[in-house]
Amino acid sequence: MTDPNLLYYGDNLEVLRDHVTKESVDLVYLDPPFNSNTAYNVFFPEKGGMQSAAQIQVFEDTWVWTDKAEQAYKELVTLGDQVSLAMLGFRTLLKERNLMAYLAMMAPRLVMLRSVLKSTGSIYLHCDPTASHYLKVLMDAIFGPENFRSEIVWRRTGAHGKTRRYGPIHDTILFYTKSTSYRWNSPTRPYMRGHVEEYFVHDEKGWRTAYYGNVLTGSGLRGGESGKPWHGFDPSAKGRHWAIPGGLIEDLEEDVAGLGQHQKLDLLLAHGHIKITPGQAWPMYERYLKPSDGMPVPDIWAFQPYTEGTVFGTNEGIDKDVRWLSPKDQERLSYPTQKPLALLQRILAASSNPGDIVLDPFCGCGTTIDAAQRMGRRWIGIDITHLAVSLIKKRLLDAYGEGVAKTYRVIGEPKDLESAKALAAQDKYQFQYWVIGEVLGWPVEQKKGADKGIDGRVYFFDEASSSKSKQVIISVKGGHTGVQDIRDLRGVLDREKAQI
Repeated sequence: MTDPNLLYYGDNLEVLRDHVTKESVDLVYLDPPFNSNTAYNVFFPEKGGMQSAAQIQVFEDTWVWTDKAEQAYKELVTLGDQVSLAMLGFRTLLKERNLMAYLAMMAPRLVMLRSVLKSTGSIYLHCDPTASHYLKVLMDAIFGPENFRSEIVWRRTGAHGKTRRYGPIHDTILFYTKSTSYRWNSPTRPYMRGHVEEYFVHDEKGWRTAYYGNVLTGSGLRGGESGKPWHGFDPSAKGRHWAIPGGLIEDLEEDVAGLGQHQKLDLLLAHGHIKITPGQAWPMYERYLKPSDGMPVPDIWAFQPYTEGTVFGTNEGIDKDVRWLSPKDQERLSYPTQKPLALLQRILAASSNPGDIVLDPFCGCGTTIDAAQRMGRRWIGIDITHLAVSLIKKRLLDAYGEGVAKTYRVIGEPKDLESAKALAAQDKYQFQYWVIGEVLGWPVEQKKGADKGIDGRVYFFDEASSSKSKQVIISVKGGHTGVQDIRDLRGVLDREKAQI
């Protein structure tokens, strides 16, 4: 029986240290706070089920140098490794600025993430230009500069009205691996239509290659059959060697293991994949485009509006699959910094296989978890708010039905009266979010002073012919409740014209 997926409530540093087995994870994606000095809110439906200004602050992306940051810094420096040197350099440069506090928070978490990655594992760190250059140095110190693979530029918005500088419309995704032997599924994107029309010829079989660049050799001399003449062509005479494109071998659909280079060339010639024309310097290969063909995915992922029809084999525009979420997108959950599902699907497809374990230590509204569930990966999610955990549970329920609850466990939620009391004593708002989430409700806006007797709502429809939603009012009380609390709640029910 497959182990269940795991959703943790808690500080990811503690969860990684105490609960995630060393070298057990195949892929890590993290989208941590960016040190943007912004308080992020999540919007919830208001009466009638319509989105309004009702909102709750999810997290405040502001980092301040405190005694806790100082302690984290000292613990890292005493290790005496490359991370220590990086942190010492940052402290010299940044002093006790807020950015230094941010790096002191991120460093131990990145160290722990490396420890839970398998030797064949990969990590994608999503960040923005405010801290990406510092994080890259930190990642070099932790994973080694030799294990840096790509700096991906992802277009996160359509336009930005900033003045006196170029519009900031991209995020950065730093792709590192734990070693030089790592999972890589060679993802591709479709060719541009203009490229196909210029370099391929259309006939009754489809689009076939038709340009002189289809040579079967590579630069440099080689020993063995790769450097010897074949059908009168001598690659060594021109400082080259026989090099057969992998796509041609795939087209054969035969087992060529154990065959030499000349035998493979003979087989391709017999199947009509190689064409020899008198007078030409080299034999040429011919092949027809397949739906899976395309160019290797580049390191710029940028949807281009109004490019529909320019991509071969589809009516979608350039990089439409990783388009940023628009305000009216059905996928949007009104969660701050939410990323599109297809962005995570592209990452998971490139660096993991079905059955692999994917970890997101800042899982927020659960986009990584949704992608992993959808693509047959096992997953581990961690978040420090019960609000996020509740949102993820709702998201999975809505997407996969009630049966999905059997595929994962939530760890860190109260399971009995004593643990519920402990959470209430620790953080009354997290307790409140947990209670509301347990009855599938939406929290309401946090305001200073009285909350008008409403902590959450549930919207429902109970008549098939009616399009108007009804509502349940939720009031969460701690300590000793009495008759007056019930009377107050009854008054709120009447005032709001709620049904339950």
